[in-house]
Amino acid sequence: MGLAPIAVLPKFQNQGIGTELVRKGLEILQEKLCLFVIVLGHPDYYPRFGFERASDYRLKSQWEGVPDEAFMVIFFNDSLKRNISGIAKYRDEFNEAM
Repeated sequence: MGLAPIAVLPKFQNQGIGTELVRKGLEILQEKLCLFVIVLGHPDYYPRFGFERASDYRLKSQWEGVPDEAFMVIFFNDSLKRNISGIAKYRDEFNEAM
């Protein structure tokens, strides 16, 4: 699963809203037995939720030029970490943003 960009209006920022959106989204995905989630995002923000550099697990983004530190993954099952590799592809709608 791919985590979509998270945005909070400036007047509502720094109140924990973005953090709660990410946490709740990950909680729902884990309940639905999703195995892992990828995100293309700020490398100082997403690690607090458990995201790690995807390249450490031989995962690449489908888009050229994505900074290595910005493409991350979180696993809900640690046994997957040693058995995964490949190119992560997003739905076609995401191509417009790239």
